[in-house]
Amino acid sequence: MSIVLVVNSGSSSLKYQLLDVEAGHPLASGLIERIGTADGHVKHTATAAGGAGDPTVWDAAVDAPDHDAAFAVMLEAFASYGPSLDEHAPVAVGHRVVQGGARFFEPTVITELVKINIDELSVLAPLHNPANLAGIRAAQKAFPDVSHVAVFDTAFHQTMPPAAYTYAIDRALAEKHRVRRYGFHGTSHRFVSRAAAAYLGRPVEDLKLIVLHLGNGASACAVDGGRSVDTSMGMTPLEGLVMGTRSGDIDPAVILHLQRRGSLDADATDRLLNSRSGILGLSGHADMRDLEAARAAGDEASVIAFDVYAHRLRSYIGAYAAQLGRVDAIVFTAGVGENSATVRAAALEGLDWFGVEIDEDRNTSAERGARRISTDASRTAVLVVPTNEELEIARQTLEVVQG
Repeated sequence: MSIVLVVNSGSSSLKYQLLDVEAGHPLASGLIERIGTADGHVKHTATAAGGAGDPTVWDAAVDAPDHDAAFAVMLEAFASYGPSLDEHAPVAVGHRVVQGGARFFEPTVITELVKINIDELSVLAPLHNPANLAGIRAAQKAFPDVSHVAVFDTAFHQTMPPAAYTYAIDRALAEKHRVRRYGFHGTSHRFVSRAAAAYLGRPVEDLKLIVLHLGNGASACAVDGGRSVDTSMGMTPLEGLVMGTRSGDIDPAVILHLQRRGSLDADATDRLLNSRSGILGLSGHADMRDLEAARAAGDEASVIAFDVYAHRLRSYIGAYAAQLGRVDAIVFTAGVGENSATVRAAALEGLDWFGVEIDEDRNTSAERGARRISTDASRTAVLVVPTNEELEIARQTLEVVQG
């Protein structure tokens, strides 16, 4: 009774995973892409029983004009390629929802009122919440007899104090338009902070952690006793660290200058800062692996881009160390954080003043899984902990439906 289907619905995609929460591993996962186009595609992978042997994979073109059709494709995948949903029936469906505003601070059983709220909050996440809601509606048709639970990306950060989430602009205007910092990647930060505590063999309530979720999107989080007290992303995922294609922190006057002198309207500015900036804008490379290769080859733009990326990371680590008062561990996660020894070393360069000592062999090791990359004598532990947002969503979903 611990099987949960986790759904992450995008505007033109449906990502899903069927998990045995008690065992902590997926039974199947899949991605349906290009929903609403003439060239839909599905890749469904069913894990072999007991984890032994090769998985069963269905990789094919499909017709998926909308999310209802995408769920029909998913059900076909389970029926034809396994595992059988009759034998592995989910007790609930957990949905990733990006923006919960200041209304949702925990996983929530989806009712008609909750759907109205998710829709109304789309003004804060126009690219995400409508797609999340389309997935919820389609999933409720496909699985009408089980509970559906929304797990919000922003919920973990609802413990931030007003000093951390308030922008210093006109108060009445900010309240009218709900302008404040919400933070994102909350599901990952929650999972990783608890996994780091388990690795250290200490209660998360006793720890002060800096968690660095470094992927194409990237965010830092100060976690005090298992609670988010500050995070780098703001009202939107644009604020904070330098990312693959996002600028991160920027002087707002730069935007005004470009609109006045560069004839950029709001949409063009949005595209610039979200899709044409970050390491892509600086170097032409959006993937950290490509950037590191170009940097190693001596490309000047790539050298500068990498240095800007690392500089911003160090700035946030230092700021959060000051906010927390002490740091028990710095934790790297997500694609770049888990795999780039070069980024980790650069981010921690010069931080020996508060007790960070990196073991070079541990940092460059090909080992995977949760691991320590600092020396045994390091006053501040440095860990690499793989994230698992789907498992975290499944766990929170199961906790809700089981009371």
